[in-house]
Amino acid sequence: MSKELIYVFCTSNNPVKFGRKLGSICLKSLLVGSFYIVIKYVSDSEFSEENFKNKLSDTQWLESNVKEHIGVITMIMETNTVIPFKFGTIYNTRRSLRKFISDYSGSLIENFNNIKGKEEWSVKIYCYRKALCRRIDDYSEEAATLETQIMASSPGKAFLLKRKKDEVIEREMDRLSKIYGQSYYDELTNLSESANINSLIPKEYTGREESMILNANLLIDKKKVTDFMTVVENLRKRDENSGFSIEVTGPWPAFSFIHIKE
Repeated sequence: MSKELIYVFCTSNNPVKFGRKLGSICLKSLLVGSFYIVIKYVSDSEFSEENFKNKLSDTQWLESNVKEHIGVITMIMETNTVIPFKFGTIYNTRRSLRKFISDYSGSLIENFNNIKGKEEWSVKIYCYRKALCRRIDDYSEEAATLETQIMASSPGKAFLLKRKKDEVIEREMDRLSKIYGQSYYDELTNLSESANINSLIPKEYTGREESMILNANLLIDKKKVTDFMTVVENLRKRDENSGFSIEVTGPWPAFSFIHIKE
């Protein structure tokens, strides 16, 4: 006989109302102390520890459930401050869930205070090296000087200088990527309350020809989101022909800025 487990989406410090969009998911709001825990009951045939691990290899199942998890939290975020729980957070009983909330209530309150009125935004900066290479003489005095020497040299010497310039180009593109990445980060974090820098994602996972040079999450005050997006658009226009591009998505649940202290 299948056993029911408790799947946790998020918790709020205010009552949660489920709109029509969430009506089909059979969500429940469980009051524990002063916290409203958004849950649904699930079967151990899918969400027991062993079955859940096996399900993670099912791409269609994983994509559908992750989408639901993020979607539920995002919709509740529209009206409530929420602390999101990680995908696949399961409790066997209400008692074990209540114990967790009770044990970490102080840390939960601290987190609510930190993220109240704020949103998480993802910022990724890319460098299209082919485009940057075409304009490298505009950005690098060393590359421009070598190009002048190549144009004025005999074929043999020009060949050697061209090889030297190729080395300079690679080095200069790396240098410029660091400069631009830092510049983007500095301008955008001026409007953020907090920021996290993540590992860069290789091309084989992004599916893009450009190389990622910055991967960050920013915590933005809701009152500053418009200003934040204005800065993003100004950066896009400034660098649209330089080989650098910016990708901003959000708002997301504030996973990156939740820290539960043991």
